Amino acid sequence: QGVLLTGLGTFAVIQEQFHIKEEVYVVRRPVFQIDMDMLYLQKLSYPTVVIPGNARIKPLNYKWLSRATLLPRRVVEDCVRETILLYSSHLKKGEHLSFVFKDIGVLSCKDDVLCMRFFHECVTGLESKASHIALLRT
Repeated sequence: QGVLLTGLGTFAVIQEQFHIKEEVYVVRRPVFQIDMDMLYLQKLSYPTVVIPGNARIKPLNYKWLSRATLLPRRVVEDCVRETILLYSSHLKKGEHLSFVFKDIGVLSCKDDVLCMRFFHECVTGLESKASHIALLRT
């Protein structure tokens, strides 16, 4: 499963197999695939994340977000779009601000590397059996 934030990227949960000694672990972990206009990422590097082609990616559910915030859908859409544009323009200017996603993690830029750092609770909430492996891989 995944959620597309147009102009920013895609959050998804992927499954990976890991072989440790003679055991095989299947681990679910969160990933973020950056999908910003190259104009904003000119001097930055970022990790390449590949979300499998069979992952179900859906656009952000503005209808649900509108209900949850009690704001009109159009206002929510404009707010999300303007926030992404503002963050992108800061990156273009070389201003490396952190972009916090509640209960998920922080998109930050350090030493000209833009990457998503997921909160411990986000990772362990997805994977209860092998959370230590998921944490190391994330």
